[in-house]
Amino acid sequence: MLAQGETAQPSVSVVVVNYRGADDTIACLRALSELDYPRLEIICVDNASPGDDADRIRAAVPSATLIAAERNLGFAGGCNLGARHAQGTVLAFLNNDARPHPRWIDAAVTALRADPTVAAVASKVLDLDGEKADFVDGGLTWFGMGYKRHADTPIADLPQAEHDTAKDVLFATGSAMFVRASVFAELGGFDDDFFMFYEDVDLGWRLNLRGWRVRYEPASIAYHRHHGTMSAVDAPDSGRETFLLERNALCALYKNLSDDTLAKVLPAALALTVRRATARGELDPALLDLASGVGPPETTPVPVSRSALAGVLAIDAFVERLPALAEARAEEQAKRVRTDADLLPLLRKALEPAYPLPRYLAAHDILTEVFGIEDAFGSRRSICVITGDTLTSRMAGPAIRAWNIADVLSREHDVRLVTVNPVADPPPAPFPVVAASRHELDHHVAWADIVILQGHILELAPSLKHEYAHKIVVCDVYDPMHLELLEQGRDAPDDIREADLAGVTKVLDAQLERGDFFLCASERQRHLWLGHLTALGRLSPRLYDADPTTRSLLAVVPFGLSPEPPRRTGPGLRAKLGIAADDRVVLWAGGVYNWFDPLTLIRAVDLLSTECPDVRLVFLGMKHPNPEVGEMDIAGRTQRLADKLGLTGKHVFFNEGWVPYDERQNWLLDADCGVTTHFEHVETMFAFRTRVLDYLWAGLPIVTTDGDAFADLVRDERLGVVVPAEDPEELAKALKRCLYDTEFAQGCRERMVAVAERFTWPNVLRPLVEFCRDPRPAADRLPGGDHLAPSPPKSAAELVRRDLALVRSYLAEGGPSELARRVKGRVLKLARRGLRRG
Repeated sequence: MLAQGETAQPSVSVVVVNYRGADDTIACLRALSELDYPRLEIICVDNASPGDDADRIRAAVPSATLIAAERNLGFAGGCNLGARHAQGTVLAFLNNDARPHPRWIDAAVTALRADPTVAAVASKVLDLDGEKADFVDGGLTWFGMGYKRHADTPIADLPQAEHDTAKDVLFATGSAMFVRASVFAELGGFDDDFFMFYEDVDLGWRLNLRGWRVRYEPASIAYHRHHGTMSAVDAPDSGRETFLLERNALCALYKNLSDDTLAKVLPAALALTVRRATARGELDPALLDLASGVGPPETTPVPVSRSALAGVLAIDAFVERLPALAEARAEEQAKRVRTDADLLPLLRKALEPAYPLPRYLAAHDILTEVFGIEDAFGSRRSICVITGDTLTSRMAGPAIRAWNIADVLSREHDVRLVTVNPVADPPPAPFPVVAASRHELDHHVAWADIVILQGHILELAPSLKHEYAHKIVVCDVYDPMHLELLEQGRDAPDDIREADLAGVTKVLDAQLERGDFFLCASERQRHLWLGHLTALGRLSPRLYDADPTTRSLLAVVPFGLSPEPPRRTGPGLRAKLGIAADDRVVLWAGGVYNWFDPLTLIRAVDLLSTECPDVRLVFLGMKHPNPEVGEMDIAGRTQRLADKLGLTGKHVFFNEGWVPYDERQNWLLDADCGVTTHFEHVETMFAFRTRVLDYLWAGLPIVTTDGDAFADLVRDERLGVVVPAEDPEELAKALKRCLYDTEFAQGCRERMVAVAERFTWPNVLRPLVEFCRDPRPAADRLPGGDHLAPSPPKSAAELVRRDLALVRSYLAEGGPSELARRVKGRVLKLARRGLRRG
């Protein structure tokens, strides 16, 4: 049972691989056994080492579980063998010539528990004296060679930010790293065929491609003899190291790069491998006069160094492995959720040549230029924005929003704007605008790295739930359709209303269960959608721990407006409707839907017209441009009321069509104030009146009914007048003030300038732009993860067996005095722990 205030720790299994290094391994295992970590399993894999290594290790550290491999599996295979026997929820890998800091495990586990999107922790690795860096950051060259940045550099010579700040990295060094056991199993562990070298790079690369993070944690420290294992196994001039480095770099490239990048990079990487081999072995074609055909007799032996031969043989081995690599590549490419461009920051300096050989450097420059390597490693993401609204010159709110999302994102990425409705004479765009049938959507989904969708689109593209379930999906839920439907269908029979509502709610549920990132229009809406996400189980411990604010899941992205001020390009409403230049115009800038209250507005204008005969009310559009949106009952009732009161054509004007999107500024500039009125109901509470932003854009004082997010904005920023719902007298007073109180109206216009800047599309879309720069699956959608729940405590019998094994070990090592020293140390540890709790 845990003491009060103590947090249960997940179980950790540390795997150490031994090969021709029993002394190092024993010292490493003993250091591990002394760590003060409550749930620790120590596993030693004896990698078919010669002599009595296994017996010595077993006798020296009986508390460790020893697994004997039948043959030398290398570091990759040995670690995988140990992982298959491990019981911990966290796996740790430590080189046998490394030593852990007392907080090596605690700090890493803390990092894993703090953020469920972190799959692996890269320890800070120093030399055995703790003075030089071994691993404080990783890099990857474009030709596939991972390397330890700052290796052998004195820590005192490094900026503190380089080694003492937690950061995301491409990979963790296999000499000291941690990984969630479930995720390690999901990825199949290290690639056995790598044997050693870059198996850790390959694992980290795959983790990042699948959406996980690898986190460098400077408080998790280990000490390591840099490159000690290989030097103990092979002679420096054996060529084995060069062979493995070259072969594995090509294998990692082939497995993990996307099709487009690989097509450019692989030929250049193969050519550069050959040039590295000849440069190392000082093999110059001029030595044999091969170019001219003049040289020694063909039978004359040509000396080739092992290093040069190893590079050429590495390419041969890579070709031999291609069938198996093709299968591994197919799996990785099918499961990746991040692009090559997403990982560029983690590569650090991918275009560095890495080797200072003159002939090699010349070839590196030629190949990077000829094959366009710099362009390949800076490629843009593919983003598909899909809307169900009509994309024409006369667009409504959803289409306008989708259009501007595509426009802003196209400045950094390759964007397609797709609609399932017709495309008819859309405005000019710097991106493709495409109409697609339901069956054609999959083509666009397959092309995209990120899919941004609205409304019912997910139901029209079910592949996003199945074969493309790994794709990053952004759901734009700025329009609470179910709340609109409650008001829109009030006159329908109850059974139809219930069926329609159930259908729309199911559509929203599917989006909220599938999405990786959500956009809503206001803080009020954010509260609504957080409740919905919670009810669906999305607000899980893993997601919450990854981001307690949930801003990385659900961002406020209001409707926006153009960053360019409106400029007249043609005639406006006065010329179109015959309204005099000195008449005072109130503009209703959007559609007329059932959740609005234009009837109270008509009555208010009727009241105001008796006192101010030059008042004019203009409805900008009565017929929705989307043919699927039929005329609503309130539109007809509004026109009939205006007719009945004798206002139509005199004080109230209806534009029966829909003003083209790129002409609306001409109508706005002819108005004196903007108005929106609605009823007091739940739709109002969470609505965001998109066309009202045009009033801000054009500097029109705003009259609005209370109860929605815009009413709060108008009141707080003093942009106009907020009135109670269904009160024609107060509404008439508000209209009069905005139309005829010139000082008040001018103050509203002046204050609107700064507010309008906040609502420009580039500003409001900033959360989406930032997400698309570094897109990741939502934390709770990452495959293979767990929440690091602590393993069950060991039974009394298991604890006794463990303690007896330790007693035997201490007696064998140093007799009764050593046992007494260890017992005293343990008592002091327990006492210190008790003081901390107290």
